[in-house]
Amino acid sequence: MRDPSPALSILAVMIFAGVARAEDLSVTRGRTLAHANCAQCHAVGRTDESPLRIAPAFRDLHKRYPVESLEEPLVEGIMTGHPSMPQFQLYPDQASDLIAYMKTLED
Repeated sequence: MRDPSPALSILAVMIFAGVARAEDLSVTRGRTLAHANCAQCHAVGRTDESPLRIAPAFRDLHKRYPVESLEEPLVEGIMTGHPSMPQFQLYPDQASDLIAYMKTLED
């Protein structure tokens, strides 16, 4: 009887690679959403400044609260964030992608 360990190892690597690619795509989609919908007011990168002074930089949001806690409000529709923030609403998969991107900005 053959040792199944090599085959299991290869399968595990293939599964991990697939998960990593899916996570990378989620982050990429989240970055695109941030630049398209949020960058007018918020700093959405690692070093940029917020065009609207009162809009917090995405890279600092995790210092205030866990960014995961934003997923539900993003889906239900954020009505207030800062006084001049427009109301907007994302689909659940978009909110997950945006959160995945925000998590990459944490130190």
